[in-house]
Amino acid sequence: MASMRLIYVYLMVLFVKIRSCYGMSKCLLPEKNAGLYVFGDSLFDAGMNNYINTTSDYQSNFPPYGQTFFHYPSGRASDGRVIPDFIAEHAKLPLIFPYMHPDAEQYYTYGVNFASGGSGALVETAQGLVVDLHTQVSYYKNVRNVLRKKMGNEEAKTFLSGSVHLFSVGSNDYGARFVTKSSVLLRYSKQQFVDIVIGNLTNAIKEIYNLGGRKFAFVNIGPIGCTPVIRYSVKGNKCNEDMTESARLHNVVLPRMLQKLEKKLAGFKYSVFDFYTSASQLMKHPSKYGFKEGQVACCGGGAYRGDDSCGGRRGTREYELCENVNEYVFFDSPHLTDKANHHISNLMWSSNLTFIQPYNLKQLFQL
Repeated sequence: MASMRLIYVYLMVLFVKIRSCYGMSKCLLPEKNAGLYVFGDSLFDAGMNNYINTTSDYQSNFPPYGQTFFHYPSGRASDGRVIPDFIAEHAKLPLIFPYMHPDAEQYYTYGVNFASGGSGALVETAQGLVVDLHTQVSYYKNVRNVLRKKMGNEEAKTFLSGSVHLFSVGSNDYGARFVTKSSVLLRYSKQQFVDIVIGNLTNAIKEIYNLGGRKFAFVNIGPIGCTPVIRYSVKGNKCNEDMTESARLHNVVLPRMLQKLEKKLAGFKYSVFDFYTSASQLMKHPSKYGFKEGQVACCGGGAYRGDDSCGGRRGTREYELCENVNEYVFFDSPHLTDKANHHISNLMWSSNLTFIQPYNLKQLFQL
């Protein structure tokens, strides 16, 4: 583990050509005086789960993860980078460290990644095995306090108000409801459950706002009912329509909630990316975007390579691995390849208003 951390730090420094500074002085302030603070699940996790007491079901720190970009398993659920890595590059920031990385504090002014694979808006989602959203926000408060000590209250306030807070939250909550068949979760109607998830997300946004955050960016829920892992588990290898309906309900309620917050909270700015539509297009029409396979994962086994066996450490030791990962939208049964993440992040950064409203991320950073 120690050697892997050293490799991670070396690659990080090599990739962004950062000159280290002692403490946190202005030599570490990003170019536009705005950092990137990331919250959520495995779509965004940059290795947070490497540092918590969990199981391999919620980790990706073993081969063949990381094979194409880092050339070692960094903890990202991809063959390479995840979406925040590309967003940081667009924003002329270095790769953002996971909060629990031993060197993260040196680079708080570039941002921090709190995302934890398997987590959700609800504390009950994979409870005890992941870092839930409420806890992620408490870690953000710790970061805010460090910044205030290092920069001074006013400068820290200005910095955080100009920074972007990026979220991917909810997919695992809806997955837990339908995959685990929990009687506690199923006692609510789909709409009631969506309202609970959105309510928890709203509370997190308000807390970050009270801590100084003003710019918020979100990806909505993707086509979770049609991922390889779900198709593998459904009779006839079909999509799970209950999960699909929950995703659609969430994606209707999310922008309405944000519009209400914009009216109530002074200076509040937001952006919502339509991950559902963009990912669905990749899955249905892969050749249009430079891929060959949009339904089957590169790594795994069974129908659609959806048995979650990638890497051989989740109960099934044997798995298949495709020859050319760049031909695939999915790397493992629920997660995208480096190439697909790059495509999505480009849309998030500079797309016109077809996929993202009311600002793309480039505009949000510049506000």
